[in-house]
Amino acid sequence: MRIEAVDFFYVAMPVVTDAGDGSQDALLVRVRAGGHEGWGECEAAPLPTITAFVCPKSHGACKPVRDSVLGQSVEGPADIARMARTISWDSMDLLQAAHTWSGIEMALWDLLGKARGEPVWRLLGYDRAYPKTPYASQLFGDTAEDTRRTCAEQIAAGYRAVKCGWGPFGRGSLQDDIDHLHAAREGLGPDGILLVDAGAIFGEDVEAASARLPALEATNATWYEEPVLGMAYEAYAAIAARSPEVKLAGGEAAHNVFMARHTIDYGKVGYIQIDCGRIGGIGPAKRVADHAIARGITYVNHTFTSNLALSASLQPFAGLEDHRICEFPVATQDVAKAFCATRIMPDAEGLIHVPDAPGLGVAIDPAGIRRYLLDVEIRVGGVTLYTTPSPD
Repeated sequence: MRIEAVDFFYVAMPVVTDAGDGSQDALLVRVRAGGHEGWGECEAAPLPTITAFVCPKSHGACKPVRDSVLGQSVEGPADIARMARTISWDSMDLLQAAHTWSGIEMALWDLLGKARGEPVWRLLGYDRAYPKTPYASQLFGDTAEDTRRTCAEQIAAGYRAVKCGWGPFGRGSLQDDIDHLHAAREGLGPDGILLVDAGAIFGEDVEAASARLPALEATNATWYEEPVLGMAYEAYAAIAARSPEVKLAGGEAAHNVFMARHTIDYGKVGYIQIDCGRIGGIGPAKRVADHAIARGITYVNHTFTSNLALSASLQPFAGLEDHRICEFPVATQDVAKAFCATRIMPDAEGLIHVPDAPGLGVAIDPAGIRRYLLDVEIRVGGVTLYTTPSPD
């Protein structure tokens, strides 16, 4: 099979706010080859991501991603890895290339799985896919009472774990954050799993980030996610050394396998969180999962958008029985729901299952794409490089 077409679809809510909610827009990718098509999703600002695919080259190491993909043969995982290596060399100075390739790579795995009649996790070498314990991923409330209420609602809905993140955390006083943490614990009850995401609010300020550790310990938080910037490995390690009870979590900022390994080896996290829409796709994420196993670190998916991205994020650790906890967005915007005809939902025991249908196992609804589709045209020097295609 040769790659005949790579199409992008920029969808967005009518109004995009400043909230730390990554489900307000999305960039879908459709790849067609040999009579098959696959779908992926990039986790980045859509417009510059499209541009990285079509932009004129600046020099030999700054070529558009398109040049390394269109017309290429895709018969197996080795071909996907080959294209990734080409892009890493030919587009090394095009910094958006990793994000653009992530969605394409995801779509190629989906296409390959459909062509072979196998789920992606089986193509990755797993014999079976184990159910995962989803944590309801949501923002902190505007007030401590809002946080208490939403946590209680998720427990009532059947979730065993809840992650509260971003929102007002770290933007007010230390006491404000302490109040939110205790409110979250009250809402979850004594047995609920509490996960906390600081959203890198403390930059590289170890003291400010560490000031929250006593409250995290007192509320029995399982992890403290991204208290500092994703690349501040020394700060991560310094915070990790101060609290053996509360493990750090991070890795969503990794744009390649090296950054993810550094987060583990130098940042000393206890949980490595990888977003397939950022790191270069499913293949690199699987390499990070293998590294995590070797280091005794727990692999966790990162995703906050659609069920297509959710399915992709589950594939790299689908066959790891002991790596059970997974992110599950519960408050996504309508645009993130509209284009997925398949729904991944918790079962009667509160567990979610990785799709076992061919590819990523998520059907795409073209009507849902059209509902939120933005028309985009990119022209340079009078030449049209990109126009929004039809989703049909």
